[in-house]
Amino acid sequence: MPINKILGLFTSLRLTSVLLAFSIILVFVGTLAQADEGLYAVQANYFNHWFVVGFHMFGKHIPFILPGGYLIGTLLLVNLVASHIYRFEFTMKKTGIQLAHAGVIVLLVGQLSTVLLARELQMHFAEGEARNYSDSATDYELIFVSGDEITAVPESLLKAGGVLKTPSLPFTVRVKSFWRNSDMNFRAPMMQNAPPLTTNGVARNFDFRGLADVKEMDQRNIPTAVLEFSAASGPLGVWVASDWTTDPALVEAVRSSYAQMGTGMAQKIVAQLVAPQTIAAGGKQYTFLIRAARVVHPFSLTLLKATHTVYPGTDIPKDFRSRVRIDNPQTGERREVEISMNHPLRYGGYTYYQYQMDAGQAAQMAGRTATSVLSVVRNPGWLTPYIGCAMVGAGLVIQFLYHLAGFVTKRKAK
Repeated sequence: MPINKILGLFTSLRLTSVLLAFSIILVFVGTLAQADEGLYAVQANYFNHWFVVGFHMFGKHIPFILPGGYLIGTLLLVNLVASHIYRFEFTMKKTGIQLAHAGVIVLLVGQLSTVLLARELQMHFAEGEARNYSDSATDYELIFVSGDEITAVPESLLKAGGVLKTPSLPFTVRVKSFWRNSDMNFRAPMMQNAPPLTTNGVARNFDFRGLADVKEMDQRNIPTAVLEFSAASGPLGVWVASDWTTDPALVEAVRSSYAQMGTGMAQKIVAQLVAPQTIAAGGKQYTFLIRAARVVHPFSLTLLKATHTVYPGTDIPKDFRSRVRIDNPQTGERREVEISMNHPLRYGGYTYYQYQMDAGQAAQMAGRTATSVLSVVRNPGWLTPYIGCAMVGAGLVIQFLYHLAGFVTKRKAK
């Protein structure tokens, strides 16, 4: 009967072997593809995908289809659960095996929950600053601010030729160009070889151009979009929105790069770069910009002290430590805690790790305000690897002890 054939397929050890073989191939191919596509792209397109349609190897594109991580993991989970239920026998002889299988199921479910629900964010602040939000390290959004109203458009919708319409905005946005990574240059007098992208806003003084996506883990993309606005009353012009204008680290890098022209000139260039861009429609003013996607928390952290110590007589880092104050208006909680490299803070469903820091003697000598960057991780399934491994270990120990007892009993009988 068809039902028996389907059941036989999903409980088959052959299916397990085939899926494990494909998983080995996928890991091998994905590892090699990192050199051409980068870690994050491979993770998204190979392991967090149902199918891999063509892959890169040694600088060449191979037009071949492979099952992705989602498909392999889902079929392995179905295969394991079906086999576990179909062959389940509550006997002492198979207790260890059943427990070990259940542990593997927990591991697979935990990995699936991590892929679907986990988020990796960052919190940037200087001493004395408070933050009630975390920024994504890889995802961006186009936002429109009018008073207390904020409308956010995810980066995934910013595709060249796309049209954005939302009831919260009294105008339409057409995406003329979008670059996931970009470069920017100041349009210095007597050095402008091409007309600007537009005569509105930041593009009057700065040129933007697209770049290839970065591949190294210590680099990141800097998105830029060329947008055309139009309302019922008529066109509102073409503007450029870019993360170059909003990210404090990038703005500081621009300031440093033009410092050789004098402090005053560098400040003037930066002021032109970060000047707010605003359009008027529907009787309101809307300021727009591209920034890292944010997750707002119902509490805030204030950086009280950033400490960076080195080993005496060297510049080798010894310790990074952030003292923060937690303010939670919902619970009335207000307390201070320290976050160091091996002592994260777990609070509100998030885990805060010490990630980067610009503090200590080097920052003081350069006249910079001490800053700290926390890596913020939300992973509802963080306990599942521990539980799953404990179950697998206990199952193997029980099975080993059961056979050992049987072996000893037979030896004594002889």
